[in-house]
Parts: sequence; structure tokens; C-alpha cells
Amino acid sequence: MLAQANRVVRPGDFRTAVRKGRRVSTPHTTIHVLVTSESRPSRFGFIVTKAVGGAVVRNTVRRRLRAVCRDILDTVPDGTDVVIRALPASADAAWATLHSEVADGLGSVVRRS
Repeated sequence: MLAQANRVVRPGDFRTAVRKGRRVSTPHTTIHVLVTSESRPSRFGFIVTKAVGGAVVRNTVRRRLRAVCRDILDTVPDGTDVVIRALPASADAAWATLHSEVADGLGSVVRRS
């Protein structure tokens, strides 16, 4: 579980990250990264729509993505907002696949910033 300080929860923050952040697409996710100059912990948000599956499947995907983000939390600079949109293929993806895609995609965006 991610700490409250590490979560994007306000709709305006989601919107800002998606509209103004850099985007990288993987086969199972789309990652939006907004690097800010604020001095606060990095935050993660998740968008898992009904296109991914039923409630049980969506919650499983969200839990897996949260676990991935908790593992890579130390590699993300402070003040960064990350919004991960799960694509329908993420329902069948293995945890290791999601982990490598998110870590590599996020790493490439952070290096470019």
C-alpha cells in the first residue's frame, strides 16, 4: 500500500498530470509523468476503467500497479506526479511484466526531464 502522501487523489491533480505531463505508452499501460519543482514526496495515481474488466479484475490490476509503484518509489524524484492508465491488456499481464514496463517507462521519462 502506498502512503497517503504518495497518492494523487484530487481530480484536478489527475487532470494536470495527464494534460501537461510527458507520456510514455507500453503494451499494458500509459504512463503520464509531471515533474514539478514542489518540495513534496512523489505521488502516484491510477486510472483503471471498466474496459479492463469487472470490479474484481480492476481492483487486482490496481493493487498490482500500486505494488509496482511502491517498489520503484525511491527511484522517482521528489515533486513528481505519475498517473498510470491501465489498458485492457493489463488484466492478463503478469506482475513481473507490469513491473518491468512501468519501471522502464518511468525511468525513460524521468531521464528525459
